Amino acid sequence: MVVAHVERAGRSPLTWIASAVAGTPRLVGSIPPTAQVLLGIVSVQVGAAFAKQLFSVAGSSGVVTLRLVFAAAVLLLIWRPSWPAKRDLPVILSYGVVLATMNVLFYLSLERIPLGIAVTVEFLGPLAVALLGSRRILDVLWALLAAGGVVLLAQSTVGADTVGLLFALGAGVCWAAYILLSAALGSRSSDGSGLALAMACAGLVAAPFGIADAGSALLSPTVLVVGLGVALMSSVIPYSLELEALRKIPPRVFGVLMSMEPAVAAVAGLLVLSEALTPLQWVAICCVVAASAGATRTARPDV
Repeated sequence: MVVAHVERAGRSPLTWIASAVAGTPRLVGSIPPTAQVLLGIVSVQVGAAFAKQLFSVAGSSGVVTLRLVFAAAVLLLIWRPSWPAKRDLPVILSYGVVLATMNVLFYLSLERIPLGIAVTVEFLGPLAVALLGSRRILDVLWALLAAGGVVLLAQSTVGADTVGLLFALGAGVCWAAYILLSAALGSRSSDGSGLALAMACAGLVAAPFGIADAGSALLSPTVLVVGLGVALMSSVIPYSLELEALRKIPPRVFGVLMSMEPAVAAVAGLLVLSEALTPLQWVAICCVVAASAGATRTARPDV
């Protein structure tokens, strides 16, 4: 009904959505950077839970393609970027490739393991960024606590799919690169033009895999509508919030502010997908969350 009404008004649904998103920059700017990160976490994990429900219809790579292509379309309509400067092109292309690879690997892991477990393993990436280069004993202890949580999680997951865990670990490596590249991208543009171009690059990289995986299912009206919702929740909203936050806080601080990510993912998996975890698995997730929260609390003021 909403889509039909918008089309009768002479505007496509994507244009209407782009206008709605573009009309709130002051609101986003008024949100503290820490709150921006937390809002992004909730959005991306609930979006991932809904995305997993599409796997049986469009496949994991198909859902990734819908997510990235729709997100790119909305961002391009919002920012209407011009061709980037030559010096900015490597950062934009690298960001797009890493973004596509991270999402493909993460969704492949979701096909095999629960959302909460996948995010907990993937979370090693941003935590590594948070602790990278630190020479303090306290930070080493936080790192050991996080590593212990992941080991406990793997051991407590009876019949865990090793390939799924490896996919999640690979996504974590990409996540670490994404954090560093996001900071570089944010320093080269004062708006979302760079993000829009990078998202378009990511969509182009993922498209061949998605078409091969889903085929004509990508054109199903239901799949397209849900895919648009996933794109907004999992890409447009969180990435825009995170990019804005990274203009105000360093990558290390951003990494440790993501401490609630595994817990939020586990709750989203439970509420949306009915993926119940064992008490020992919850303990393992809490170890990772506590490690990140501790690193955040004890971070040096100048980082």
